[in-house]
Amino acid sequence: MKTFGWAVIGPGKIAHRFADAVHRTDGAGLVVVQGRDSARAAAFAQSWSRDGTTVKATTDVDALLSDDHVDGIYIATPHAFHADAIGCCLAAGKPVLCEKPLVVNQAEGVAAISLSRENRVFLMEAVWTRFLPVYAVVREWLQQGAIGGVRAIQSSFCFNLPFDPAHRAFDPAQAGGSLLDLGIYNLTMTRWILAMVLGKCPPLKSLHASAVLASTGVDQRLAATLEFADGVTSQFVCGFDASADNTLRIIGERGVISVPSFWQGTDAQLRVAGKDAVNISRPFRVNGFEGEIEEAMARIRQGDIESPVISHAETLETLVWMDRIRDIVCVRYPFEHSPGKCGPSC
Repeated sequence: MKTFGWAVIGPGKIAHRFADAVHRTDGAGLVVVQGRDSARAAAFAQSWSRDGTTVKATTDVDALLSDDHVDGIYIATPHAFHADAIGCCLAAGKPVLCEKPLVVNQAEGVAAISLSRENRVFLMEAVWTRFLPVYAVVREWLQQGAIGGVRAIQSSFCFNLPFDPAHRAFDPAQAGGSLLDLGIYNLTMTRWILAMVLGKCPPLKSLHASAVLASTGVDQRLAATLEFADGVTSQFVCGFDASADNTLRIIGERGVISVPSFWQGTDAQLRVAGKDAVNISRPFRVNGFEGEIEEAMARIRQGDIESPVISHAETLETLVWMDRIRDIVCVRYPFEHSPGKCGPSC
């Protein structure tokens, strides 16, 4: 089978991790990178031109889209620019793996997924956490009922980032804020856990959220409680102005499952009352991105337009939750054409 040719749109920090995983994944290769800054794109291309292969650099999206050697495109631009990039790629018939969040709201998500389905072109949100080896063990524990019925989920994802209004994390024009950047991990893993236990994630019964807003208007820290049927709750905090252990805890009737640094987890612990703790480690084969890359390549080669691991429906449901949370805490971006109504906290 010929080497799968990847292109990158947006040669930033996260794209370097993707390129490293592609470089060390069997059957994959980096073909071209596109960026608005020609010098930055050229430097990225040069750094990944290895083992006798040359990565091309361009500022022209059309040149990338017309390249017959490109089998799939990884989009790694700031969140605000995802929708336009996805639209261009899908219209050109190029499969897309796009960094999370896929887009910034449900309306954009519906448009992107509709285009994927109309054109029969693969589209997947790059939620790498769902593909990490450690969660195969957590899934077994949950499905075996190791902790009994799940009662609550708790997680944190906070790191201290100095305030800079021009930084993408704090810039509303780039869809900044801790929810879209960090909280999406808390939410997507909440959905994954409930699906493992119940077969599918149940609808929300209630949602409470609060946030501390930066002077730019985006959420620099956010906390939320989601309640489901039978009293199961998920509580999380995410933020750029705090440091946390960033552990995911699944609390059951007989014990607790913990995954430290859960978004990039390699270790997990099972603690059941009256028994010794079980600790397991499942390190990355490459750097953690290999799972989503291999999944995307396999699905594209099979002619699929989505992955069951992070399906179109999953992406949309997470966007719905994030829209509701942003409505409550009154975070809106200047480029959104149809802003929702702010909640009573306004």
